[in-house]
Amino acid sequence: MENIFNPEIFKEPFEQALSSSFRNNIPIRHFVIDNFLVNNVANEIFAHFPAIDLMKVHYKGINEKKAEHSDFSFLHPLFNKMHHELSAKYFIEWLQKITGINELQTVEDRLGYGLTQGANNSFLDIHIDYNLHPIKKIYRKLNLIIFFNATWETHWGGNLELWDAEVRNCIQSISPVFNRCVVFECSDISFHGYSKITVPENITRKSAYQYYFIPVTENVHYHDTIFKPKPDDSFVKRWSTYSKDFIKNAGKKTLLSLGLTKFLE
Repeated sequence: MENIFNPEIFKEPFEQALSSSFRNNIPIRHFVIDNFLVNNVANEIFAHFPAIDLMKVHYKGINEKKAEHSDFSFLHPLFNKMHHELSAKYFIEWLQKITGINELQTVEDRLGYGLTQGANNSFLDIHIDYNLHPIKKIYRKLNLIIFFNATWETHWGGNLELWDAEVRNCIQSISPVFNRCVVFECSDISFHGYSKITVPENITRKSAYQYYFIPVTENVHYHDTIFKPKPDDSFVKRWSTYSKDFIKNAGKKTLLSLGLTKFLE
């Protein structure tokens, strides 16, 4: 099967532009690529994206409403192909060249890659994701997202939002248009999410994600996803968000300390 990536991204001027973008976008280092995959691959993945009700995991809570799926075994072969190419040595070396981050690696479980999808009223509040893989004890360093929305109108919302460290201001708002790739550095201040979408009944917000990890070189304590309220959130939502996250993280840290890692997989 042919290479799935747009060959332009591997050309030196393009690489230099991406590297400059990554270095200069602060406080969350990131870059954006349009037309990331070759057209026929992107179109096929969109055409075979699983229906939202067939996705394995569904979140519906105070801070998120979306579905996820990471079992590609019964999906179109291009989903596995995409994951394998995103994990390939040549692609990881390319990421390292662009970002200057060495020793990147991927994992073969739902904590490392998958699909996300949201129907009308879907949202994902501002948050940072888990920092350490609870089983492999490696640090999550890069988040790569590819959007597969063949039709997307601005007034539907759903932009990927990157926020400042205090979660007071949105510093970057990226539309989830078709075949757009976003790569950003994961850290304790890489707050991101998307606001509630308003879409027609037959439209969903579709994306794929892949994480890249590095070895742990210092004493890092595990935490799960941490949500942060926006400045205009109500007192009730702010209190509920902080309370829920405190209980959830305390529980998962207890499981980890007891060696009950199967409940964290």
